[in-house]
Amino acid sequence: MFEQLGLIGCGLMGGSFALALKRAGLVKRVVGYSKSPSTTERARQLGVIDVEAPSALLAVSGADIVLLAVPVAATEATLKAIRHLVSKDMLIMDVGSTKRDVIDAARRVLRDHVGSFVPCHPIAGKEASGVEHADPEIYANRQVILTPIERTQVAQLNRARELWEALGCQVLQMSPEAHDSAFAAVSHLPHLIAFALMNAIAAQPHGQDFLPLAGPGFRDFTRIAASEPKMWRDILLANKQELLEQTQYFQQTLQAMQALIEAGNGEALEELIAQASQMRSGWRMGARKG
Repeated sequence: MFEQLGLIGCGLMGGSFALALKRAGLVKRVVGYSKSPSTTERARQLGVIDVEAPSALLAVSGADIVLLAVPVAATEATLKAIRHLVSKDMLIMDVGSTKRDVIDAARRVLRDHVGSFVPCHPIAGKEASGVEHADPEIYANRQVILTPIERTQVAQLNRARELWEALGCQVLQMSPEAHDSAFAAVSHLPHLIAFALMNAIAAQPHGQDFLPLAGPGFRDFTRIAASEPKMWRDILLANKQELLEQTQYFQQTLQAMQALIEAGNGEALEELIAQASQMRSGWRMGARKG
């Protein structure tokens, strides 16, 4: 049980975390802050937070657990705003989709207290953003990746693990480098492709006429293109090196299939399709390699 959650960022992810902790009886009080006062006020009206804080610093005053639910590009500025009240006994976590940039910011800002910070990435969310869409179920039965560094306190790492498990999450641990490499492939590149596909259709003279003809396959494939633009701009830029490496792999396979189509080589094309089909058929979300 935590006495007080200092919530910085009262949107979808932060709001859902607060609601989940409350429902599980893991926190007595939630003090929240968002850059937009109207968001903080709305969070209080919806019962997501108990008290509105006028600043990030005051949101963490008296807190024994702090969650940064801000865009990854805002991590350093947020940590600078709260560092004077950070202590070694305070558990600080984030929910960012990239980890090396977040950790670098924590090292620079928190310095001697960086051991209190446990970098986290819950594999959860919705296309719709905002505190109105906060849902205590959003983390249930989802994976959460912890990416501790050498200075992370073992006690704080264990507290973070136990907390996420209490919310019904499957908790995994990996290095920040391995995390960013993996998610460039399975999250960041798919988003980039979805964005590019929608823009490619829009750029064609009759693209708007094509869309009404699209079916469930197109709907499912492009669902993530409706994601929040500023957040995904930050993610794609933050993981630039790994993402660009993944785009090279993708371009190579796309060009190989394009060449087979141009050559009319149906047999080889079918083999590549079958390879992809078999891999996708055998995939199960959250299943670990045994």
